[in-house]
Amino acid sequence: MTQHAVIRGEVCFRAGDGMPVEIPDGPVDIEVAPDSVTLSWSDSEGNTGTAAITRDEYARYLKEGKIRLAQ
Repeated sequence: MTQHAVIRGEVCFRAGDGMPVEIPDGPVDIEVAPDSVTLSWSDSEGNTGTAAITRDEYARYLKEGKIRLAQ
């Protein structure tokens, strides 16, 4: 089930072995799987992005208030 949230603060993902890439502030859709969490978004120019992060990273971002679930 898709959840809706807002990014507020530095939330990053790593593409392969590359440098961390920041997800822009704003609305995201979230899909939680047993081993990861997928975030999908559109930036201010209409470009879409998708990233997978670990469940531990997701829990930390929630705790820090950088990912805020929609009520």
